[in-house]
Parts: sequence; C-alpha cells; structure tokens
Amino acid sequence: MRAYSFTTGIAACLFSLAALAQTAPSAAPPAAAPTPPPTRIRGTIASLDGQTLTVKSREGQPVTIKLADPLTVMTVKNVPLSSVAAGSYIGTATRTGAGGTLQAIEVLVFPENMRGAGEGHYGWDLEPGSMMTNGTVNGVVEASSGRELKIGFKGESNSVTVPANAPVVTFAPAEKADLKPGAPIFVAAGKNAEGQFTAARVVVGKDGVAPPM
Repeated sequence: MRAYSFTTGIAACLFSLAALAQTAPSAAPPAAAPTPPPTRIRGTIASLDGQTLTVKSREGQPVTIKLADPLTVMTVKNVPLSSVAAGSYIGTATRTGAGGTLQAIEVLVFPENMRGAGEGHYGWDLEPGSMMTNGTVNGVVEASSGRELKIGFKGESNSVTVPANAPVVTFAPAEKADLKPGAPIFVAAGKNAEGQFTAARVVVGKDGVAPPM
C-alpha cells in the first residue's frame, strides 16, 4: 500500500549560480511560460486500465486521464457542522443569495497539514456563478438556518452562511483499488505536452460519500 500523502504544490525550477555566471550579460533568461489552471473533472469512473482512467463527466462525455505513478488517492468522509470551529482551515463553495449574502453549497475541512492550500476567494465551477473561499474560520455564529462563518484570507474576510443540509467533509486516505467503475470522482487535471489530461492525485467517493466540491 502506498503511504498516503496530502503533499500539494508544483516543484519550482531552480537555476544554479554557476549556470547564471556562464550566461552572457546581454542574454536575458527565457521567460517561463505561465502554468495554465487545472481542469476540474467531475463525474463517475467508467474504467481504469493500468494508469489510464476514463471518467464519464457530469456533462455525459468520456474523459481520459493519464495517472501519475506514484499516485495519491484520497476520499472524503462526513464530519458534523459543529466541528467547524474558530481556527479551522476550510474551503467552501458558495452561491450568492438574496442581498448578496454567500451561502455554502459545501464545506471541506482541511487537515492541519494542508493549512494554507488554495487560500483566497475566486471563481469556481461547481455550479454557474459559484465562488470558492479558502481560509481560516475567525468566528462562528449560530443561526436559525445553520451556522454563519467568518472566513479570513489574505487580509480580507467573507461571511458565509452554512445551511444545515450542506455537506461538510474532510479528506481521508484511499487506495488505487478504490478507483472502481461507478464511483464518483473529482480530479483537478493538468495537460502534458501531447495535450492529454494528467493527474498525480484524485479524490474518489467511498462508502456512499461523494466528493462535493
């Protein structure tokens, strides 16, 4: 069994001082091409053949993904809304309600070793017009419709109302053997030089709990 890891990020390119010293003063280093944002793929697993995963996307189209080796496989498990306390680091997809209020569609409670992942407030594609806020819970207020969370990120903050029926989950370890046909899956995929989707980690549904993000 492969050891489970929540390691995130992209390795940076490092240039030695010796290599820089050999560069002619008039020669400017080539500009690094910006890394394109990942493509979020949601759907159910159609098949797994070696390192090739085929997903039936939520749009109904087959999508083929080349999986890295080694591969990190994660699942999610439900946690109670009451476990989201001041100091928790969370991500929540939201829709805009009446009066511009943010209402949670789902909440992901990050493990402590993923604190800081994806921090900020930005567009999301869970549903049309949805947004994502990743940050630290600075305040919790009980409300008749659930809980109101004050989430701080990069010197700013958002107030988000979490309805009692919104799924609240955290990550849990899984294995490649859990990538079974019919299982719900969420993948943030990149592309290789040939234009193929690639992924080093996937989130698969298990025990009746689907990735809600």
